[in-house]
Amino acid sequence: MKAIVLEQPGQLKLRDMAAPTQVGRDEALVRVRRVGICGTDLHAYGGNQNFFSYPRIIGHELAVEVLDIGPSEQDLPYRAGDQCCVVPYLNCGNCIACRRGKSNCCVQMQVLGVHIDGGMREHFTLPVDKLLLAEGIAVEELALVEMLCIGAHAAKRARVAAGENALVIGAGPIGLATAQFAQVVGAEVMVMEVNQGRLDFCADVLGVDRLIDGRHDAIGQIKQLLGGELPTLVFDCTGSARSMHAAFDFVAHGGSLVLVGHIKGDLRFSDPHFHSHELTLIASRNATPADFHWVIESLRAGGINLAPWITHRAAPETIVSDFPTWLDPANGVIKAMLSFD
Repeated sequence: MKAIVLEQPGQLKLRDMAAPTQVGRDEALVRVRRVGICGTDLHAYGGNQNFFSYPRIIGHELAVEVLDIGPSEQDLPYRAGDQCCVVPYLNCGNCIACRRGKSNCCVQMQVLGVHIDGGMREHFTLPVDKLLLAEGIAVEELALVEMLCIGAHAAKRARVAAGENALVIGAGPIGLATAQFAQVVGAEVMVMEVNQGRLDFCADVLGVDRLIDGRHDAIGQIKQLLGGELPTLVFDCTGSARSMHAAFDFVAHGGSLVLVGHIKGDLRFSDPHFHSHELTLIASRNATPADFHWVIESLRAGGINLAPWITHRAAPETIVSDFPTWLDPANGVIKAMLSFD
């Protein structure tokens, strides 16, 4: 079978590997249909992704077809031919986080395509309870469910109040997903970006009309929009240390800062500023099963149009050459997609 392996930073290879021949207890054998290219994949290619080791079959935003189900005592809803999305977080179920319903930050977390091999291969096996049926959703949308879940989880972590002014910093796919679900729960969203094309995307596709050019006096632009005030809720979705440090200055007194992106290294902030503003600092990692169900139901309801998000596509034979070009902002990538069909 074909598999795409990130052997070390900057070295992506198309390999021919043996396909799995056995399906274990409580496992499913799946055929990979689509793989969304995530910022995690791009950061790993650049050598700056947390929790990552090489070599690795990357890919965790997955749309798959069920081929076979192993023996199980569970009452399973799946059968051969079903199209599913994948929850790529393999959690232990027993640690303190899992026992409290926070499987997204399991003590022994293993994420497909990060800690263990992922989905950029034609076939693989995974725990059957990590499949989610999503009837009525197109296969390419299935591959974007996990991406949307990151934004949905961030919005839920923030406990967004209806009508609250929320600033999303960074309009990459995770920032767009965060903005989308902040809107779903009723926030008045503004987006800050340094890339004009992505600001245009926010306006044209998400309908965000309060846009901040991060290159020029961002605080001045925000205060002009908010009558001299700052937003009570800020999401930083950049994965940039510089942006994350600066984000503290964009939050109103008594407000909250949600760090959705993460970096390799330490963050430092002014304790007098932090305390004088009585800020709430929140980390948002991965997503929970409830977030997946929320996203799937939102897609079924038809309120989210994902078609414009997919700007670039590749086949296994072209991804090795295409992949490096997706890191260049000049190429206008919003979301790239690998197809095994």
